[in-house]
Amino acid sequence: MKSLKRRAGLALALLSAVMALLLFVPAGTVYYWQAWVYLLLFFGVSVFTTLSLMRHDPALLERRMRAGPTAEKRPAQKLIMLGTSVGFIALLIVPALDRRWGWSAVPPVGVMVGDALVLIGFLLIVRVYRENTFTSATIQIVEHQRVISTGPYAMVRHPMYASALLYLIGTPLALGSYWGLVPIVAMLPLLIWRLLDEERFLAAQLPGYADYETRVRHRLVPFVW
Repeated sequence: MKSLKRRAGLALALLSAVMALLLFVPAGTVYYWQAWVYLLLFFGVSVFTTLSLMRHDPALLERRMRAGPTAEKRPAQKLIMLGTSVGFIALLIVPALDRRWGWSAVPPVGVMVGDALVLIGFLLIVRVYRENTFTSATIQIVEHQRVISTGPYAMVRHPMYASALLYLIGTPLALGSYWGLVPIVAMLPLLIWRLLDEERFLAAQLPGYADYETRVRHRLVPFVW
C-alpha cells in the first residue's frame, strides 16, 4: 500500500508539473488566472479521486495507473492512445497560445461554465469508479470480471467516456479559449474508434456483454447514441 501511495503521489505530482509547463510556457506568462484555477481544480479533484480509490479500491487505482500507448496490448489501441495523448497535449497548448496571441476570449461566465463541466466530468468519473471496479485504463479482461449494468451503466454503455467528454469540452472553456475546442473535434473520431473497438472486444471476450448491448441501446448520450 505504501508503495502504491508513493507511486500514485509521484505520478500525480509529475502530471500536474507537466500540465503547468504545457500551459504557462506557450502562454509566455504566469499571469494566466484561468490556468491557475483550472490546475487547482484538476489537482484538487485528482487528489480526492486518488485518495478515494486508495481507500476503497486500491486494485482499481493500480490498474488505472497503467495507461497510455505502451500499456495497450493491441496495435489499434496503441495507435488510438497515441493520437489521444497528442490531442490532450494540444488541448492545453492551443488555449495557452490563444492566451499569448489573443485569438479569442471566453468571458468569465464562460470560464465558470468550463470549470463546472470539468468538475462534473470528474465527479461522474468517480461515480463510475464506485460502480465498476473493472474500469481499467486499458482495454482488457481481468480475473473475475463481469458485466456491470447498474448505476450509470444502466443508462449508457460507456459512462466513463461520456464523463470524460464533459471534462474535455470544459477544459478549453475553463482556459479561456474557443480555439481550444478544435483539438476535441480531432479527438472525437479516436474516441469513437476506441469505443467501438472496445465493444467488439468485450462482446467476444466477456460473457454476457453481447446481451447487455441489446438491453442498453445507447453508448454515450441517453436517447441519442
